[in-house]
Amino acid sequence: MTKRSGPLAGTALCALDEIDEPGAKGLTLGSDGSHLDIFLIRKDGAVYAYLNLCPHAAARLDNWPDRFLTQDETQILCGNHAALFRIEDGFCTSGPCAGKSLERIAVEVRDGMVRVAA
Repeated sequence: MTKRSGPLAGTALCALDEIDEPGAKGLTLGSDGSHLDIFLIRKDGAVYAYLNLCPHAAARLDNWPDRFLTQDETQILCGNHAALFRIEDGFCTSGPCAGKSLERIAVEVRDGMVRVAA
């Protein structure tokens, strides 16, 4: 879960095979009045989920749909400020928010679906 009011445990986010290996997928959960933008990263058999919000300027990280990774697919890239984040824990290693982290959402894969973990 995130520090904000996040999706409930068990909520299905997408099928695992909807995310390339390695790759990323952005999702908007909820309705127009109350929504949450998140993204999923699949790499080396694991899936990571984060709130789609740069800790530097509270802006979305993606400038194009599902474009969250560097060209070599080794880090998360903020398309607005070029900040770089580790995939495994969302820690910012370079850029205007160095030392801060993305807000992580705990997920698990069950029955071929990526779900919010308990």
